[in-house]
Amino acid sequence: MCSRTRSRSRTGRPRSAEADTAILEATRAALVELGWSKLSMGDVATRAGVAKTTLYRRWANKNELVVDAVAVLFDELELPDLGSLRADIENVVLQFAALLERPETKTALMAVVAESTRDEPLRERIRGSIVDRQKRLVLEGRQRAQERGELPAERDPETIAAGDDLIFDVVAGAVVHRALVSAEPVDEAWVRRLSALLIGGLGAVDEAGRAH
Repeated sequence: MCSRTRSRSRTGRPRSAEADTAILEATRAALVELGWSKLSMGDVATRAGVAKTTLYRRWANKNELVVDAVAVLFDELELPDLGSLRADIENVVLQFAALLERPETKTALMAVVAESTRDEPLRERIRGSIVDRQKRLVLEGRQRAQERGELPAERDPETIAAGDDLIFDVVAGAVVHRALVSAEPVDEAWVRRLSALLIGGLGAVDEAGRAH
């Protein structure tokens, strides 16, 4: 009896998906209402209807919590097969732009990026939880385009990784700057111009990679 009790105490209480969802939603709501400086773990716990200790069992501090609250939003992005590289790019860019229009995404993303300029661990968490996870879209799009014959096959892993990094940086940088810095619309006309630029440039990226 005593042994079973000790075993349960070592493994701890299993995480609840419902509690995690409530906490992350509460975090985004608090950010919109209070801003980064006034956001506290206690306020999030109250909004989510959980004990503060529940938060600290999952996240060490509010930096980690806010990054995860943002990351789950970006996990909503998908890359449906629309038959061509151009259509695939335009669809995911419009999804990304629509996501950035949501107050909770905009506020949370701007807050963590600003804070990360003076917090290296936070920058690393953003890279691992958001940037690296979303590069899946570039990898999937490139593989699909190669299977269709729209892009040449590339076998060198370093060249593939460098190209995917560049594509991600160009797309993410352009859309974030357009939507959040310039505050200009990311409409279908702008997205068509961006996709034309990307598709024209992909050949140059591949050639540069092979030239090395």
